[in-house]
Amino acid sequence: MAEVILKDIRKAFGRIETIHGVNLSILNKEFVVFVGPSGCGKSTLLRLIAGLEDISAGDLLIDGTRVNEKTPKDRGIAMVFQSYALYPHMTVYENMAFGLELAKTSKETVDSKVRGAAKILELTPLLDRLPKQLSGGQRQRVAIGRAIVREPKVFLFDEPLSNLDAALRVQMRIEIAKLHSDMGATMVYVTHDQVEAMTLADKIVVLNSGNVEQVGAPLELYHHPKNLFVAGFIGSPQMNFIDAEVLAADAGGVKVALPGGGSIVAKVAGGALHAKDKVKLGVRPEHLGPGSGEATIPGNIEFVEELGESHLLYVRTPDKKMLTVRASGDAPVETSQSISVAIPPEACHVFAADGSACRRLAA
Repeated sequence: MAEVILKDIRKAFGRIETIHGVNLSILNKEFVVFVGPSGCGKSTLLRLIAGLEDISAGDLLIDGTRVNEKTPKDRGIAMVFQSYALYPHMTVYENMAFGLELAKTSKETVDSKVRGAAKILELTPLLDRLPKQLSGGQRQRVAIGRAIVREPKVFLFDEPLSNLDAALRVQMRIEIAKLHSDMGATMVYVTHDQVEAMTLADKIVVLNSGNVEQVGAPLELYHHPKNLFVAGFIGSPQMNFIDAEVLAADAGGVKVALPGGGSIVAKVAGGALHAKDKVKLGVRPEHLGPGSGEATIPGNIEFVEELGESHLLYVRTPDKKMLTVRASGDAPVETSQSISVAIPPEACHVFAADGSACRRLAA
């Protein structure tokens, strides 16, 4: 397997640049996930690595070799697409063997590689079936098996689970994670689903409008987002953002006024902020709950989403904004109920007017 290095990679379609100078190192055997909203450039960036799009500027290195001008088949990569793209008239065995046979690989080698990949993916009992006789999850495993038999340096996945139902997506996430663990392969995975990103990745790359917003381990991005965009994108339900005004700020904390008359001293470094600055206070739903005192926001519960193990409470605040609060599944709450939402200072994020995050202080 191999390291993938992107040095100031740019992509332009005519005069419109869509990828703006991406610098990234994907380590050997690392599972890296590109994530972001539709149109952010994640699939384009994957296609540049694959060689399916030409690089406008910059250098792409795979296993230490510059591959900008190399064709996809000469880059040592294998790609699994959103659509299974299986030949309907071929059996599972024939679909997995087809690429090797085109490359004039010996029958003995083809058989060994196909059966080896089938064993890894638990497809051995299905080798004689046609695609129409398989479930969606089984078809996607065949597509992955077709990539495995090529023994690539790097596996590329372009939203491979988006055509599956919710239960199958969970199952396939487990299977892909196990595959990565068993094979020790370098994998680059594209998804718009941040839950997939959080559960699969060693490292997440958050993209927005062709720019890399932040790179890091899943929990690093969750607990220490670099800016407002990353904070809002990573986490489900997403982080609450409360419009607030700075009352006082120094290196030891930021005191802000809350909607409804309360205040709180957020445990973040506020040396760059000043009194009367407008900021956004960020708090995740699981950190909010009923309470009393100065660090609370009054509101009314407009809707209760019952999830079994928990409730999501949608609370309308005095400034007409909505807060999402995650409460336990047995919490005695109902629609139209008044509530005071308590905000723990140590769980707060503070974002300046330009969207940048203030550094959170150690507890």
